[in-house]
Amino acid sequence: MSLSENDFASGAKNALACIFSLSGFELTQREMDLFSYSNPFGFILFKRNCDNPDQLKSLVAKLKDIVGRDCPILIDQEGGRVQRLRPPHWREFKPMHYFGDLYAADPDKALEELRFEVLRMSEELVELGINVNCAPVLDLQFDGAHDIIGDRAFSNDPDIVSRLGVSVCRHFLSAGITPIVKHIVGHGRANSDSHLELPIIDAPYDELANSDFVPFENVASSDIGHNVWAMTAHIKFDALDADHLVSVSQKVIKETIRGHMGFDGILIGDDLDMKAMDCYGSISDKAIETLSAGCDLALYCGGDIDKMEELAVKLPKISSETMKRLSNG
Repeated sequence: MSLSENDFASGAKNALACIFSLSGFELTQREMDLFSYSNPFGFILFKRNCDNPDQLKSLVAKLKDIVGRDCPILIDQEGGRVQRLRPPHWREFKPMHYFGDLYAADPDKALEELRFEVLRMSEELVELGINVNCAPVLDLQFDGAHDIIGDRAFSNDPDIVSRLGVSVCRHFLSAGITPIVKHIVGHGRANSDSHLELPIIDAPYDELANSDFVPFENVASSDIGHNVWAMTAHIKFDALDADHLVSVSQKVIKETIRGHMGFDGILIGDDLDMKAMDCYGSISDKAIETLSAGCDLALYCGGDIDKMEELAVKLPKISSETMKRLSNG
């Protein structure tokens, strides 16, 4: 039995293979109509959707009611710079690099402090009805790289990232929150921000396999690995596929993520609207490329109703392979 209380397979057979977003604190009539007829697999929330606990709890309940199931409600609540829920209504959480530094000095203390931090975070999410957190970050920290990852990473040591990453996933699952590790196969080396342009990494395969891949492999092979989801990196690795970034590369997903890393959980492409994806066409073209490459779900974060209406028309329902992964999780 899964450590998580979520059963996202229930009622999801005819769901659209996409995570949708919304524009503000309350649903518009057009959003409600779209979500009702298109039945997206789930939704992701941002700061623009989170005003106060009562408002947000009501919004989450309404989203689930519209699709008629306890669907995935995602949020990025990492701690540090990336927190959609912030004071005064919610707690402030430490960046994960704090725990990596602490682990290097005192592993037991780091694990205990991290456990408490994750449980406090989970408490807030569960109270709101949010059941999926896009965390932890399993990317390594590299000197000289772009700071888009920076202190979001636990450490530059893959063993420390692995140990703390498994711990975070375990505590989220115990609380009924599904964790999404990111950004598989590794974003730490990127010399640019994939929100703004496509990062290209030329490190050799063996170097990547002995460092960047390690935390993802260790989470995948752990006793809770089958319950964990992952989000891809919008990055091109010359050693893996010189022609395509990870999110749209059948080669990388099949050979590296599913093969070398042994990850067999739900795989989500990072946001379709990021500039790294610009060369792949319209929003629906990008989504279809993502799904065709082997991702289980496409992710749209911009809250633009016109783009979501396009996705609703063009995208397929979730696949039988995705349903199998959900049922085995």
